[in-house]
Amino acid sequence: MPDRPNQDELFAAVDELLAGEPELPAPGERARLREAAGVTQARLAQVLRTTTQTVKNWENGRSEPRTPRREAYLRLLEGWAAKHPAEPATEPVPKTFTGPTPAPEQPASGGRSADDAASGPGSSARLHRPASAAPRPAGAVRPASTSRRPSRAKAAAPAVDARFPHGPLAVLDGDGTAYCLGGVLLECPATTMAQLVEWVLKESGIGAARLHRHGKDSDPLIVLTASAAARFGLPEQLEDRRGLRLAEDHPVVRQLAKAKWKLTQRGFGPWPRIYRPARSGQRQCVQLAILPWDALDTRAWGDAAQLHPADLARVLGVFATRVLTPRGSTAVTGLELMTTLRPPTRPVKDEATGEWVSGPHPGALTKPVDPAPPEAPPEHPVAQGWERGFLDEEAYQWVRDPQLLIDEECLLPYAVGIDINTAFLAAAARLTVGLSEPVHHTAPVFDKKAPGTWLVDLSHIEPDPRLPNPFTPSGQRPEGPGWYTTPTLAYAEELGCEVRPIEAYLREETGAYLDPWHDRLKDAYLTTTADMGIPADKDTNPVAFLDAMALHKTCAAADETHLDGLRAALAELPAGRADMSDEDLAALVRRHRQGAMVLAAVKSTVKGGIGKLRERPQGRHYRDGERWPALERPTWRPDIRAAVIAKARVNMHRKMAKLAALTGQYPLAVLSDCVVYASRGPSPLDFLPSNGDGTPVYGTFRLGANPGFCKIEGVQEMAWAVDLMEQGYNPARHIKGGDAVLDEGE
Repeated sequence: MPDRPNQDELFAAVDELLAGEPELPAPGERARLREAAGVTQARLAQVLRTTTQTVKNWENGRSEPRTPRREAYLRLLEGWAAKHPAEPATEPVPKTFTGPTPAPEQPASGGRSADDAASGPGSSARLHRPASAAPRPAGAVRPASTSRRPSRAKAAAPAVDARFPHGPLAVLDGDGTAYCLGGVLLECPATTMAQLVEWVLKESGIGAARLHRHGKDSDPLIVLTASAAARFGLPEQLEDRRGLRLAEDHPVVRQLAKAKWKLTQRGFGPWPRIYRPARSGQRQCVQLAILPWDALDTRAWGDAAQLHPADLARVLGVFATRVLTPRGSTAVTGLELMTTLRPPTRPVKDEATGEWVSGPHPGALTKPVDPAPPEAPPEHPVAQGWERGFLDEEAYQWVRDPQLLIDEECLLPYAVGIDINTAFLAAAARLTVGLSEPVHHTAPVFDKKAPGTWLVDLSHIEPDPRLPNPFTPSGQRPEGPGWYTTPTLAYAEELGCEVRPIEAYLREETGAYLDPWHDRLKDAYLTTTADMGIPADKDTNPVAFLDAMALHKTCAAADETHLDGLRAALAELPAGRADMSDEDLAALVRRHRQGAMVLAAVKSTVKGGIGKLRERPQGRHYRDGERWPALERPTWRPDIRAAVIAKARVNMHRKMAKLAALTGQYPLAVLSDCVVYASRGPSPLDFLPSNGDGTPVYGTFRLGANPGFCKIEGVQEMAWAVDLMEQGYNPARHIKGGDAVLDEGE
């Protein structure tokens, strides 16, 4: 039996325990406290004598501070916590989503029927489930089984926000049935547009919680099929094909105005937003998408508009849960996602009055700023009269001189094109950009950590002509001094070139503005590929990845009503399963087709969002020098767009140069994120180097699903590629088998 301790011994033991490592708040709380105090990560790193990346790791939970910084950090956090206590906890917003999960059944109560109890906020929104109601309509998708995302934390199903039990959106058909995510069906009694808006806001239980604590909830989205549009008195097509909106005197527009509802400046078009001023801090706004008016662009969504409403609700719902509820085109949604994840304002306490007021949010783009003259497009007001050149940071369009081809290359049987997965998204990761207005400097010393636009002469550098020039989108040698972004010049230094800026426009306030945007879109991209059985692990065997991609392409291009041809195609694939039942095979086709639609929308959101940072004026009446509406957005930032594209181009050149140094192989042509090589076989594995154990060589092109990795774009005969090159055409544009259009984000 142990000796009975005295009080002094117990106190000494307790003091020893207390002297151990201090317990820090959770990583998310650390970031909250710093933001509440209005301190940037860079400033905190300066105070604690560490790096900004280390602070970011502390706030992401990737690492923990050690003594003596741990004690100092805790002291600071405790001081901030006393000044900025936490608000009541809200429902967490998931980063990942494994697929449509039906909303949980709600028990009936107080004499109400089960349907009434499950109908959410209002009694007229009757909820039905296909299993207990009428048979599922033909073509409706069955709930997909949950897919496991390889080598990543297991994705949890999203927490159901009590305010929005029926998900972020619904597809409304002409019979009044609203199809929601997870197989939920609601009865919509509305027969007029005003009634529809009232029903959505008061009874439907549709919407999505904010993604940032200082942001706003997503407005509910109602997608109208052709029959639903006719039900509410909308025409089959918009007569105003230029303005893409209903006339002000149209009965539907007048009806909404009579009911005191307002429309945004875009009017009633394919994506109308109907609202009333916020009441008691609560938004009153509904977003519509009208399918017969081409709300879903086929370039971004494929054939999604042709799906059955139940299937379309799943495709759009999965996108909304993983990315954001669509608010227009994918380009508009990509830009909105930036603002949603980095709101420009936050509540701050006015020390003089004690009131909470709106203040700028650290790390965000808080106000519109004009670019420096060389950063602006020629029609911008600040560019009028400017004659000293403009920034030209665009994606590659380059073809190697056919005279530089050697016989060994021409005799190879294949030309293989590989495509970089979401190249712009990969370039946005950990990219420091300017947040404030540009400041002019004369003869500055180049600093690769300072985002800006620099005037430098790189024309004296003579790189290998078998590679595209790393400093120009044409791949040709620059002529005299030119304007370049920081990523381009940092790569020039990496290549051993001396960089001597003549002048520069730099920004004093900087930050990794696109990091949250990158993280959410990357997670959406990888979760969607994993749902289709495409491995997303960085260490995935390249052969397994190619087999999974071949299966995906075969299934995504198939017709679930004609399975015989698909069985024959699957029988020839290593990963094919031609022995599946017709029902399982049809379900496999649906899963891959719909997954491909979500994946295409995610990729289009990336490119479109980057392109929107430099949105050009629209309308035939515009004159150079006039301001246009996009300039009044804080997110109209052509310098950020240029930095992203420059980094993507530099990343590609680095891989091409590494491959040439290792194997002596040079590209035939490059177009945006596609590069074509001569190959002895039809697979990238026939020309990409590997280590002795079969793993890819670091620094070259790597096969895989991750952003920045690559996949097959297309395979053609080498003679075909040489013929195009001799005619002055770019094989990378046509390697896929069709006339691919260059898409560099705009």
